[in-house]
Amino acid sequence: MLNLNEICSNTIILAKQAGKYIQNQRKGFSFSKVETKGQHDFVSHVDKEAERILVEGLRQILPGSGFIAEEGTGSLVEGGYNWIVDPLDGTTNFIHGLSPFAVSIALSKGNEMLLGVIYEISLDECFYAWQGSPAYLNGKAISVSQIDKVDDSLIATGFPYYNYSRMKEYLQTMEYFMQHSHGLRRLGSAATDLAYVACGRFDAFYEYSLKPWDVAAGAFIVQQAGGKVSDFKGGNTYIFGDDIIATNANIFNEFKNSVANIMNK
Repeated sequence: MLNLNEICSNTIILAKQAGKYIQNQRKGFSFSKVETKGQHDFVSHVDKEAERILVEGLRQILPGSGFIAEEGTGSLVEGGYNWIVDPLDGTTNFIHGLSPFAVSIALSKGNEMLLGVIYEISLDECFYAWQGSPAYLNGKAISVSQIDKVDDSLIATGFPYYNYSRMKEYLQTMEYFMQHSHGLRRLGSAATDLAYVACGRFDAFYEYSLKPWDVAAGAFIVQQAGGKVSDFKGGNTYIFGDDIIATNANIFNEFKNSVANIMNK
């Protein structure tokens, strides 16, 4: 039986170590050091080195575990324990000197999530939870908001940067929520968006065209904080599927239905 509390504590230490490296690299960083993986999809030596730090450390925390990591380090262990790692969520923010950007780490076995850690570097805020625990921010228990109407909510979203196949409908959702909420925010880091839903700063988050490492830790933390998570159809494909909704428990059905009615036409 894994001691998930201990594993989570060690993962937090490692996430902060990688975060310190990333923060130090921000000083004097220039766009000339950036590589392009795809359309508007960037990576630098910082992402790669941070991932190396994380993978090496996580292998020591849980020997024999596998990896699903953004920059491709390590390999999946079928049926075993796997870390889902984004060494720098919000790379575009980072290269432009803009916050937030975060380290995101989840541990899974099969389709079951066991823990999640998100370290938002600029504010030195670490959000985390493990199976059976509350969600925490820097040692203090957190929970989702208690807003009970979408009209009273503050909503986070993100903009696709290469997959524009659903843009027409997506823009319609934005138009709808501009008129039926306290407002929309786009921070540029899905991991941070989800962490902010978990602690009640946002009441809801939705986005499409995301990857497992963008959402695995955050979705788990939201659930441990009392929130609800699904894909746009209300199903559970949000980790390895294409889209995600995360809200507090009170507005989940109303918010999901509003998104689904537009996006699933």
